[in-house]
Amino acid sequence: MASYGIRWTDRDGVPRVAGVSYDKASAEDRKTRLTAEKCTGIEIVPVKPGERLQPTS
Repeated sequence: MASYGIRWTDRDGVPRVAGVSYDKASAEDRKTRLTAEKCTGIEIVPVKPGERLQPTS
């Protein structure tokens, strides 16, 4: 099964990353909720097992 991480910028302009990995459907659901919260730059990124994303500045 493929795993995905999510990276975004919150409403205050702070870069964030998810602390967990998601399957594709869950990642898309999280992206929808982040969009509703007015977050920007939302990226769904494939990750390898044990890999952790870093926020972009």
